[in-house]
Amino acid sequence: MSIKNDNKITIAVATDHGGVELKDLLCKELMNGGYDVQDLGVQIGETAQYPLQAALVAKAILEGRAERGLLVCGSGIGISIAANRFNGIRAALCRDEYDARMSRMHNDANVLVLGGRTTGVEVAKGILEVWLKTDFEGGRHVARVEMIDKINN
Repeated sequence: MSIKNDNKITIAVATDHGGVELKDLLCKELMNGGYDVQDLGVQIGETAQYPLQAALVAKAILEGRAERGLLVCGSGIGISIAANRFNGIRAALCRDEYDARMSRMHNDANVLVLGGRTTGVEVAKGILEVWLKTDFEGGRHVARVEMIDKINN
């Protein structure tokens, strides 16, 4: 990954047992780029329930301990559904760099979700890099993001 952490962003990262290998690899990439990584688990050989792992990352962001999050489970589907139950979390399951770009530009996604069993390593690195370097466009998208954040209220 060729993106450096110029903004001193802290990223909370978690996975269930279906994404441990990809999570570990991406954590190393992030640390090599100068990111402060909070690895909230799990580790190889451990099992975990993806809703609980999603909650760890969501709470880290909502409590101000991290600016962004990265979640991985086998397909990415379950953990993204769980993360999006938290008001203020906008978790985007991205399958390619276009998804990553749009999730940031139009939706101000604060959590990237990947499938550990469905996303190749090089594709995942590319998605993560694009997601990290893409800014929220603002403008007409601000009102839409505010609507999303108010749905649970």
